Amino acid sequence: MRQDEMLAALIGQAAADGADLATLRAIAEEAGERGAARALARLGMSDAGAAKDMAELRELLGAWRDAKRSAVKAAVEWIVRMAAALLLVGLAVKLGFSGWVK
Repeated sequence: MRQDEMLAALIGQAAADGADLATLRAIAEEAGERGAARALARLGMSDAGAAKDMAELRELLGAWRDAKRSAVKAAVEWIVRMAAALLLVGLAVKLGFSGWVK
């Protein structure tokens, strides 16, 4: 039985029986599955390779986050090194070590 037919049958049963809790839950479940299938189809993710595509996208996103974290870490390390070097140069000038360079 197709999803459309299943949902129509459940709605018909609910109308005929007075809609008990089990029938309402079944209607909600079928409607949810149908809506999810429609959303996936609109996104182009309803084929057999969709799960593999999502896994690859998650892996790619994880690699991007790792690369971004590494780049930020490297930039901070270079800024700290430059600040330390400037501090040392400033101390050398302040303490009169500039004469040694000449």
